[in-house]
Amino acid sequence: MKNHRPRVVMDRAIPFLAEALAPYCEVVALAGQAVSPVDVRDADALVVRTRTQCDERLLAGSSVRVVVTATIGFDHIDRPWCEAHGIRVETAAGCNARGVLQWVSAVLVGASRRAGWRPEERTLGIVGVGHVGSLVKHYAEQWGFRVLCCDPPREEREGLGFLTLEEVAREADIITFHTPLDPTTRHLADARLLAAMKEDALVINSSRGAVVDNEALLASGLSCALDVWEGEPMLNRELLARAVVATPHVAGYTAQGKANASAIAARILSEEFALPLADWYPCEVTPPAPCEIDWRTLCQTIDSHCDLRAESQTLKQHPEAFESLRDGYRYREEYF
Repeated sequence: MKNHRPRVVMDRAIPFLAEALAPYCEVVALAGQAVSPVDVRDADALVVRTRTQCDERLLAGSSVRVVVTATIGFDHIDRPWCEAHGIRVETAAGCNARGVLQWVSAVLVGASRRAGWRPEERTLGIVGVGHVGSLVKHYAEQWGFRVLCCDPPREEREGLGFLTLEEVAREADIITFHTPLDPTTRHLADARLLAAMKEDALVINSSRGAVVDNEALLASGLSCALDVWEGEPMLNRELLARAVVATPHVAGYTAQGKANASAIAARILSEEFALPLADWYPCEVTPPAPCEIDWRTLCQTIDSHCDLRAESQTLKQHPEAFESLRDGYRYREEYF
Protein backbone atom coordinates (compact mmCIF):
# COMPACT_ATOMS: atom_id res chain seq x y z
CA MET A 1 0.00 0.00 0.00
CA LYS A 2 1.65 3.22 -1.16
CA ASN A 3 2.40 5.44 1.87
CA HIS A 4 -0.62 3.83 3.47
CA ARG A 5 -2.86 5.96 1.23
CA PRO A 6 -4.37 3.86 -1.55
CA ARG A 7 -4.82 5.62 -4.87
CA VAL A 8 -8.48 5.30 -5.91
CA VAL A 9 -9.58 6.29 -9.41
CA MET A 10 -13.34 6.72 -9.52
CA ASP A 11 -16.18 7.92 -11.70
CA ARG A 12 -16.91 11.48 -10.61
CA ALA A 13 -20.66 10.90 -11.08
CA ILE A 14 -20.73 8.52 -8.10
CA PRO A 15 -22.09 10.67 -5.28
CA PHE A 16 -20.89 11.01 -1.66
CA LEU A 17 -17.96 8.59 -1.97
CA ALA A 18 -15.05 10.88 -2.86
CA GLU A 19 -15.56 13.00 0.25
CA ALA A 20 -15.72 9.93 2.47
CA LEU A 21 -12.52 8.47 1.02
CA ALA A 22 -10.54 11.71 0.92
CA PRO A 23 -9.12 11.54 4.48
CA TYR A 24 -7.72 8.06 3.86
CA CYS A 25 -7.00 7.79 0.14
CA GLU A 26 -5.62 9.68 -2.81
CA VAL A 27 -8.83 10.12 -4.81
CA VAL A 28 -8.82 10.84 -8.54
CA ALA A 29 -12.36 11.57 -9.81
CA LEU A 30 -12.83 11.47 -13.59
CA ALA A 31 -15.62 11.25 -16.14
CA GLY A 32 -16.43 7.56 -16.46
CA GLN A 33 -16.07 7.47 -20.24
CA ALA A 34 -12.70 9.22 -20.05
CA VAL A 35 -10.84 6.86 -17.70
CA SER A 36 -7.70 5.75 -19.55
CA PRO A 37 -4.85 3.25 -19.05
CA VAL A 38 -2.62 6.15 -18.02
CA ASP A 39 -5.10 7.15 -15.29
CA VAL A 40 -5.18 3.68 -13.72
CA ARG A 41 -1.55 2.66 -14.22
CA ASP A 42 -0.57 3.55 -10.64
CA ALA A 43 -4.01 3.09 -9.07
CA ASP A 44 -4.75 0.61 -6.32
CA ALA A 45 -8.51 0.60 -6.84
CA LEU A 46 -11.02 1.54 -9.50
CA VAL A 47 -14.63 2.49 -8.69
CA VAL A 48 -16.81 2.75 -11.78
CA ARG A 49 -20.27 2.85 -13.28
CA THR A 50 -21.41 1.20 -16.51
CA ARG A 51 -19.66 3.72 -18.76
CA THR A 52 -16.13 2.51 -17.94
CA GLN A 53 -15.09 -0.65 -19.78
CA CYS A 54 -12.83 -2.54 -17.39
CA ASP A 55 -10.86 -4.95 -19.54
CA GLU A 56 -7.35 -5.78 -20.66
CA ARG A 57 -7.09 -2.58 -22.70
CA LEU A 58 -7.67 -0.48 -19.58
CA LEU A 59 -6.08 -2.57 -16.85
CA ALA A 60 -3.10 -4.39 -18.39
CA GLY A 61 0.11 -3.33 -16.66
CA SER A 62 -1.71 -1.40 -13.94
CA SER A 63 -1.37 -1.84 -10.19
CA VAL A 64 -5.14 -2.09 -9.67
CA ARG A 65 -6.01 -4.67 -7.01
CA VAL A 66 -9.78 -4.23 -6.89
CA VAL A 67 -12.49 -3.00 -9.27
CA VAL A 68 -15.79 -1.99 -7.70
CA THR A 69 -18.78 -1.08 -9.81
CA ALA A 70 -21.39 1.07 -8.08
CA THR A 71 -24.06 -0.72 -10.12
CA ILE A 72 -25.87 -4.03 -10.06
CA GLY A 73 -24.82 -4.85 -13.62
CA PHE A 74 -21.33 -6.04 -14.50
CA ASP A 75 -21.30 -6.54 -18.28
CA HIS A 76 -18.82 -3.63 -18.57
CA ILE A 77 -16.21 -5.66 -16.65
CA ASP A 78 -14.19 -8.50 -18.13
CA ARG A 79 -14.39 -10.64 -15.03
CA PRO A 80 -12.50 -13.66 -16.39
CA TRP A 81 -9.55 -11.46 -17.39
CA CYS A 82 -9.58 -9.71 -14.01
CA GLU A 83 -9.73 -13.02 -12.15
CA ALA A 84 -6.87 -14.42 -14.21
CA HIS A 85 -4.76 -11.38 -13.30
CA GLY A 86 -5.55 -11.33 -9.59
CA ILE A 87 -7.91 -8.36 -9.65
CA ARG A 88 -10.85 -8.57 -7.27
CA VAL A 89 -14.18 -7.57 -8.83
CA GLU A 90 -17.19 -6.52 -6.75
CA THR A 91 -20.62 -5.12 -7.59
CA ALA A 92 -23.24 -3.20 -5.62
CA ALA A 93 -25.80 -5.96 -6.13
CA GLY A 94 -29.22 -5.01 -4.81
CA CYS A 95 -28.31 -1.39 -4.12
CA ASN A 96 -31.07 0.13 -6.24
CA ALA A 97 -33.63 -2.68 -6.22
CA ARG A 98 -36.35 -0.56 -4.61
CA GLY A 99 -35.71 2.28 -7.01
CA VAL A 100 -36.25 -0.06 -9.96
CA LEU A 101 -39.31 -1.53 -8.20
CA GLN A 102 -40.84 1.92 -7.99
CA TRP A 103 -40.07 2.65 -11.66
CA VAL A 104 -41.77 -0.64 -12.66
CA SER A 105 -44.67 0.22 -10.34
CA ALA A 106 -45.10 3.55 -12.11
CA VAL A 107 -45.13 1.73 -15.47
CA LEU A 108 -47.84 -0.63 -14.23
CA VAL A 109 -49.99 2.21 -12.89
CA GLY A 110 -49.67 4.09 -16.18
CA ALA A 111 -50.61 1.00 -18.18
CA SER A 112 -53.68 0.39 -16.00
CA ARG A 113 -54.84 3.97 -16.51
CA ARG A 114 -54.41 3.85 -20.28
CA ALA A 115 -56.25 0.54 -20.72
CA GLY A 116 -58.65 0.72 -17.78
CA TRP A 117 -57.77 -2.59 -16.10
CA ARG A 118 -57.21 -3.61 -12.49
CA PRO A 119 -54.32 -5.83 -11.31
CA GLU A 120 -56.52 -8.88 -10.73
CA GLU A 121 -57.39 -8.79 -14.44
CA ARG A 122 -53.79 -9.10 -15.63
CA THR A 123 -51.00 -11.68 -15.67
CA LEU A 124 -47.51 -10.30 -15.00
CA GLY A 125 -44.50 -12.28 -16.18
CA ILE A 126 -41.20 -11.67 -14.39
CA VAL A 127 -37.99 -12.82 -16.08
CA GLY A 128 -35.18 -12.86 -13.54
CA VAL A 129 -36.24 -13.18 -9.91
CA GLY A 130 -33.23 -11.80 -8.08
CA HIS A 131 -32.97 -8.62 -6.03
CA VAL A 132 -35.35 -6.60 -8.21
CA GLY A 133 -37.53 -9.37 -9.59
CA SER A 134 -38.25 -10.71 -6.11
CA LEU A 135 -39.47 -7.31 -4.97
CA VAL A 136 -41.64 -6.89 -8.07
CA LYS A 137 -43.10 -10.34 -7.44
CA HIS A 138 -43.89 -9.60 -3.78
CA TYR A 139 -45.65 -6.31 -4.43
CA ALA A 140 -47.41 -7.39 -7.62
CA GLU A 141 -48.92 -10.39 -5.83
CA GLN A 142 -50.08 -8.13 -3.01
CA TRP A 143 -51.74 -5.84 -5.56
CA GLY A 144 -53.63 -8.75 -7.12
CA PHE A 145 -51.68 -9.61 -10.28
CA ARG A 146 -51.37 -13.22 -11.31
CA VAL A 147 -47.58 -13.53 -11.34
CA LEU A 148 -45.57 -15.99 -13.43
CA CYS A 149 -41.81 -16.27 -12.92
CA CYS A 150 -38.93 -17.44 -15.08
CA ASP A 151 -35.44 -17.82 -13.65
CA PRO A 152 -33.47 -20.78 -15.07
CA PRO A 153 -30.46 -20.39 -12.73
CA ARG A 154 -32.71 -20.41 -9.67
CA GLU A 155 -34.73 -23.29 -11.09
CA GLU A 156 -31.53 -25.28 -11.50
CA ARG A 157 -30.35 -24.46 -7.97
CA GLU A 158 -33.63 -24.60 -6.10
CA GLY A 159 -36.16 -26.50 -8.23
CA LEU A 160 -39.00 -24.23 -7.16
CA GLY A 161 -41.23 -24.70 -10.18
CA PHE A 162 -40.32 -21.64 -12.24
CA LEU A 163 -41.85 -21.59 -15.71
CA THR A 164 -39.92 -21.56 -18.97
CA LEU A 165 -39.45 -18.30 -20.80
CA GLU A 166 -41.76 -19.49 -23.57
CA GLU A 167 -44.54 -20.34 -21.10
CA VAL A 168 -44.32 -16.93 -19.49
CA ALA A 169 -44.31 -15.19 -22.88
CA ARG A 170 -47.43 -17.02 -24.03
CA GLU A 171 -49.47 -16.35 -20.89
CA ALA A 172 -48.36 -12.90 -19.74
CA ASP A 173 -50.21 -9.68 -20.48
CA ILE A 174 -47.14 -7.82 -19.23
CA ILE A 175 -43.57 -9.11 -19.14
CA THR A 176 -40.77 -7.39 -17.25
CA PHE A 177 -37.06 -8.26 -17.56
CA HIS A 178 -34.68 -8.20 -14.58
CA THR A 179 -31.68 -10.23 -15.72
CA PRO A 180 -27.98 -9.39 -16.00
CA LEU A 181 -26.51 -9.17 -19.49
CA ASP A 182 -24.26 -12.06 -20.42
CA PRO A 183 -23.96 -14.36 -23.45
CA THR A 184 -26.98 -16.39 -22.29
CA THR A 185 -29.26 -13.36 -21.90
CA ARG A 186 -28.25 -11.24 -24.89
CA HIS A 187 -31.39 -10.96 -27.07
CA LEU A 188 -33.24 -13.18 -24.63
CA ALA A 189 -36.35 -11.51 -25.99
CA ASP A 190 -35.79 -12.13 -29.69
CA ALA A 191 -38.17 -12.09 -32.65
CA ARG A 192 -39.35 -15.63 -31.95
CA LEU A 193 -40.17 -14.95 -28.32
CA LEU A 194 -41.86 -11.63 -29.05
CA ALA A 195 -43.99 -13.29 -31.73
CA ALA A 196 -45.26 -15.75 -29.09
CA MET A 197 -46.67 -12.95 -26.94
CA LYS A 198 -50.22 -11.65 -26.95
CA GLU A 199 -50.81 -8.90 -29.51
CA ASP A 200 -51.73 -6.39 -26.80
CA ALA A 201 -48.93 -7.38 -24.40
CA LEU A 202 -46.61 -4.85 -22.80
CA VAL A 203 -42.83 -5.43 -22.71
CA ILE A 204 -40.94 -3.73 -19.85
CA ASN A 205 -37.14 -3.61 -19.77
CA SER A 206 -35.14 -1.97 -17.00
CA SER A 207 -32.27 -4.49 -16.94
CA ARG A 208 -29.86 -4.04 -19.88
CA GLY A 209 -30.74 -2.85 -23.36
CA ALA A 210 -29.46 -5.88 -25.24
CA VAL A 211 -31.56 -8.32 -23.18
CA VAL A 212 -34.34 -7.31 -25.59
CA ASP A 213 -33.58 -7.28 -29.33
CA ASN A 214 -34.58 -3.69 -30.04
CA GLU A 215 -34.97 -4.17 -33.80
CA ALA A 216 -37.18 -7.21 -33.22
CA LEU A 217 -39.19 -5.31 -30.62
CA LEU A 218 -39.81 -2.49 -33.08
CA ALA A 219 -40.83 -4.93 -35.80
CA SER A 220 -43.16 -6.80 -33.43
CA GLY A 221 -45.46 -3.84 -32.93
CA LEU A 222 -45.73 -4.65 -29.23
CA SER A 223 -46.20 -1.91 -26.68
CA CYS A 224 -43.07 -1.27 -24.63
CA ALA A 225 -41.74 0.63 -21.63
CA LEU A 226 -37.95 1.01 -21.79
CA ASP A 227 -35.37 2.45 -19.46
CA VAL A 228 -32.46 0.70 -21.19
CA TRP A 229 -31.63 0.61 -24.89
CA GLU A 230 -29.34 -1.23 -27.26
CA GLY A 231 -26.50 1.03 -28.31
CA GLU A 232 -27.23 3.70 -25.72
CA PRO A 233 -26.65 6.60 -25.67
CA MET A 234 -27.50 6.33 -29.37
CA LEU A 235 -31.17 5.35 -29.53
CA ASN A 236 -33.39 3.81 -32.18
CA ARG A 237 -35.53 6.87 -32.82
CA GLU A 238 -38.48 4.86 -34.16
CA LEU A 239 -38.55 2.69 -31.07
CA LEU A 240 -38.17 5.75 -28.87
CA ALA A 241 -41.16 7.41 -30.52
CA ARG A 242 -43.33 4.34 -30.08
CA ALA A 243 -42.43 3.47 -26.48
CA VAL A 244 -45.17 4.28 -23.98
CA VAL A 245 -42.45 4.92 -21.40
CA ALA A 246 -38.94 6.02 -22.39
CA THR A 247 -36.34 7.00 -19.80
CA PRO A 248 -32.53 7.38 -19.99
CA HIS A 249 -31.30 4.42 -17.91
CA VAL A 250 -32.40 5.95 -14.61
CA ALA A 251 -34.88 3.38 -13.23
CA GLY A 252 -32.68 2.80 -10.19
CA TYR A 253 -31.67 6.43 -9.73
CA THR A 254 -32.89 7.12 -6.21
CA ALA A 255 -31.02 8.92 -3.47
CA GLN A 256 -31.15 5.77 -1.37
CA GLY A 257 -29.99 3.56 -4.23
CA LYS A 258 -27.00 5.80 -4.90
CA ALA A 259 -26.19 6.02 -1.20
CA ASN A 260 -26.41 2.23 -0.91
CA ALA A 261 -24.01 1.79 -3.83
CA SER A 262 -21.50 4.25 -2.41
CA ALA A 263 -21.73 2.62 1.02
CA ILE A 264 -21.11 -0.82 -0.51
CA ALA A 265 -18.08 0.53 -2.39
CA ALA A 266 -16.73 2.08 0.82
CA ARG A 267 -17.17 -1.22 2.66
CA ILE A 268 -15.31 -3.17 -0.04
CA LEU A 269 -12.44 -0.68 -0.11
CA SER A 270 -12.33 -0.82 3.69
CA GLU A 271 -11.93 -4.60 3.52
CA GLU A 272 -9.20 -4.32 0.91
CA PHE A 273 -7.19 -1.47 2.44
CA ALA A 274 -8.13 -1.53 6.14
CA LEU A 275 -10.05 1.75 6.05
CA PRO A 276 -12.43 2.81 8.86
CA LEU A 277 -15.45 3.05 6.54
CA ALA A 278 -17.03 -0.38 6.80
CA ASP A 279 -20.20 1.03 8.40
CA TRP A 280 -20.26 4.41 6.65
CA TYR A 281 -23.49 5.71 5.09
CA PRO A 282 -23.93 9.20 3.57
CA CYS A 283 -25.39 11.58 6.17
CA GLU A 284 -27.02 13.55 3.34
CA VAL A 285 -29.50 10.75 2.63
CA THR A 286 -32.38 9.39 4.67
CA PRO A 287 -31.89 5.61 4.84
CA PRO A 288 -34.56 3.52 3.11
CA ALA A 289 -37.62 2.54 5.14
CA PRO A 290 -39.35 -0.32 3.25
CA CYS A 291 -43.07 -0.71 3.82
CA GLU A 292 -46.15 -2.20 2.21
CA ILE A 293 -48.41 -0.13 -0.05
CA ASP A 294 -51.81 -1.03 -1.49
CA TRP A 295 -52.72 -0.52 -5.14
CA ARG A 296 -55.08 2.39 -4.48
CA THR A 297 -52.48 4.27 -2.47
CA LEU A 298 -49.84 3.51 -5.09
CA CYS A 299 -52.03 4.99 -7.82
CA GLN A 300 -52.60 8.11 -5.72
CA THR A 301 -48.95 8.69 -4.86
CA ILE A 302 -46.60 7.30 -7.51
CA ASP A 303 -46.70 10.29 -9.88
CA SER A 304 -45.30 12.64 -7.26
CA HIS A 305 -42.34 10.30 -6.72
CA CYS A 306 -41.76 8.90 -10.22
CA ASP A 307 -43.26 11.01 -12.99
CA LEU A 308 -42.58 8.82 -16.01
CA ARG A 309 -44.86 10.87 -18.25
CA ALA A 310 -42.72 13.98 -17.88
CA GLU A 311 -39.44 12.04 -18.05
CA SER A 312 -40.54 10.26 -21.23
CA GLN A 313 -41.58 13.51 -22.86
CA THR A 314 -38.18 15.03 -22.11
CA LEU A 315 -36.22 12.12 -23.60
CA LYS A 316 -38.44 11.94 -26.67
CA GLN A 317 -37.94 15.63 -27.30
CA HIS A 318 -34.19 15.51 -26.68
CA PRO A 319 -32.85 12.03 -27.46
CA GLU A 320 -29.43 13.48 -28.24
CA ALA A 321 -29.21 14.54 -24.58
CA PHE A 322 -29.42 10.96 -23.24
CA GLU A 323 -26.11 11.13 -21.36
CA SER A 324 -26.64 14.59 -19.91
CA LEU A 325 -30.18 13.69 -18.85
CA ARG A 326 -28.80 10.61 -17.13
CA ASP A 327 -25.83 12.32 -15.49
CA GLY A 328 -27.89 15.34 -14.41
CA TYR A 329 -30.87 13.33 -13.19
CA ARG A 330 -32.39 14.50 -9.92
CA TYR A 331 -32.44 11.42 -7.73
CA ARG A 332 -35.89 10.29 -6.65
CA GLU A 333 -36.75 9.47 -3.03
CA GLU A 334 -37.81 5.92 -2.22
CA TYR A 335 -41.06 5.89 -0.28
CA PHE A 336 -42.01 2.22 0.02
